Amino acid sequence: MGEDKRLAAVVTLAQGMAAAHTPRECWQAAALGACDALDGSFAALSVWERELSRLRVLVNVGDRAPDEEEFPEAEAYPVHQFPEITEFLHERWAGGGGPHAWVETAEGSAVGTPGYFHQRVAALRRRRRGCCVVAPVVLHGRAWGELYVARPVGAPVFGPGDADFATVLAAVVAAGIAQTERLEEARRLAFTDALTGLANRRAVDVRLEEAVERHRVEGAPVSLVVCDLNGLKRVNDTLGHAVGDRLLERFGSVLSLCGAMLPGALAARLGGDEFCLLALGPPADDVVKAADELCRRAAELELGEGVACGVASTDDPIGEVRDARRLFRLADAAQYRAKALGADRPVVAGREGPDDPVVRLADEPPPARGERRRFRGRLP
Repeated sequence: MGEDKRLAAVVTLAQGMAAAHTPRECWQAAALGACDALDGSFAALSVWERELSRLRVLVNVGDRAPDEEEFPEAEAYPVHQFPEITEFLHERWAGGGGPHAWVETAEGSAVGTPGYFHQRVAALRRRRRGCCVVAPVVLHGRAWGELYVARPVGAPVFGPGDADFATVLAAVVAAGIAQTERLEEARRLAFTDALTGLANRRAVDVRLEEAVERHRVEGAPVSLVVCDLNGLKRVNDTLGHAVGDRLLERFGSVLSLCGAMLPGALAARLGGDEFCLLALGPPADDVVKAADELCRRAAELELGEGVACGVASTDDPIGEVRDARRLFRLADAAQYRAKALGADRPVVAGREGPDDPVVRLADEPPPARGERRRFRGRLP
């Protein structure tokens, strides 16, 4: 490949990673771009998980073997099977060198290799590949993982120039991964409550819209639990806001624990002393059970005064739910009814007969200014 083509390949790889919206898309773009740039038939991107002493495959692209999934859930290899990711790299860097790609072949000979690695050669033979080039991916000055590109039996073997080019591609991949990680962190902060670490109102709004749409299209049940932590103002006024923050954090942990009873549920702090659980899929009775456990555990918290909890689910007789706003109003009204009654268990919208007071009040036209405070003092 000429210099112009290689430069164009580098640009294409960088652009593909920059256009990715998720880590998976980023990994896929990296592997596909490197595979194309090196005229490979297969490519993979793996990460070194130091704490588990393993190399975990993130993505496989190209001509995959029957045992190779595109995004494998459990394809990982003990690092001792591929010692170059640790021993060789550190030795090279300690000697003043930099990470450099090398070539392995199905015959065991290599270009720029730190040594003969039986596992790689065996894998090439098993998957009918003739050679591979392996390039360390270095992020923030540390070995992050590796880029692997292979060619089939009978294709030209990678040479020294290919190893040099793979080293450049790995550096481009590292830059793309770093950018994706920064964007993911920004997204995380944008959708996370800083005090409790739970999701925030913005995250709930987005997920609730998506959940209601899934309900409309697929019929999947969607449920919302809205709760108000009792006694926070008294704690803030008498013991200080630092103690109040600790109460919020402890309740957030309880909410997260109870949310774990519902697969895929989102636990969130809406703001102030208001929290919620959003569940897509579990039946309403399971959600009510989790809300009941939440009430029980909240009552046992030191300093707090329990929680007022309301539940609204499309599984219950609440009428058609066409948008997220209505489900939120129903759960909110149920929560205010629980507070008005001093209930120590959740109030569930739609479970008090044909003229359910929660459903009736939630569906009343809102006043001109605001909607939530209209429930206060109006629920029997």
